[in-house]
Amino acid sequence: MLRQLPPGRRMRRGTATPGSRRARRPPPIFLLIPAAAGLVLFALPVVGLAARVPWRDLPALLTGEIAGEALRLSLVSSVAATVLSLVLGVPLAWILARSAFPGRSVVRGLVLLPLVLPPVVSGAALLFALGRRGLVGGFLHRAAGLTLPFSIWGVIAAVTFVAMPLMVVTVEGALRNLDPRFERAAETLGAGPWTVLRRVTLPMAAPSVVAGAALTWARALGEFGATLTFAGNLQGRTQTLPLAVFVALESDRDAAIALSLVMVAVSLAVLAALREHWWRRR
Repeated sequence: MLRQLPPGRRMRRGTATPGSRRARRPPPIFLLIPAAAGLVLFALPVVGLAARVPWRDLPALLTGEIAGEALRLSLVSSVAATVLSLVLGVPLAWILARSAFPGRSVVRGLVLLPLVLPPVVSGAALLFALGRRGLVGGFLHRAAGLTLPFSIWGVIAAVTFVAMPLMVVTVEGALRNLDPRFERAAETLGAGPWTVLRRVTLPMAAPSVVAGAALTWARALGEFGATLTFAGNLQGRTQTLPLAVFVALESDRDAAIALSLVMVAVSLAVLAALREHWWRRR
């Protein structure tokens, strides 16, 4: 049992508990050295990139025609992928977390498969399924004249396929850890399934939904292989920021460095914001 502090001896703000003192001890040298080497492995490429940035020409490089079109396509496709992931991924996460049915492990494996597949394989699979001669793409082309490859719709399909698993796995973990007593209490008071989901479950899982959306958006913004394989690399139509960097590495090294800096800055900002959000919630 926890011992109650005597009256007048309240714990001062900032006072370290025994657990926090253990957590803040200086790390042993046999852990510090490999940890420092790992940090250098992650930090060195970022430092090398920052050292090569043409800071004086940076505004002109980022406002050029190619960079502007690539940035616009990346923003449109990543935001669309995030919205689709919210609409499709959150219900899927709820079913995986709260429902028991035969083959659930297989369904979860299919959902998480894009996380481990090589991006080029993901793009090829999308091409064989949604291409003009694909399993479903042929029907879409004949019925509605819709061709996904080499269009903005193909970019959205590719980045959604690769990024949505992050939404599902984040929200599923949160739903599994929620206290079900609040939902049962709402049900005993007469709330229906939709009301319980809207008024109890989703508000409790909201931090994880926000985190999943941010991770999904960042992953969609940086997708390269599946987009290149399925949607192509057409300037002004399907050339996103990663594809523009790939092309610029051969023709305009300064532009490639500038665009890479933008993507690194955006990714770091998203991760830092998620960390701050998690810390405040805790």
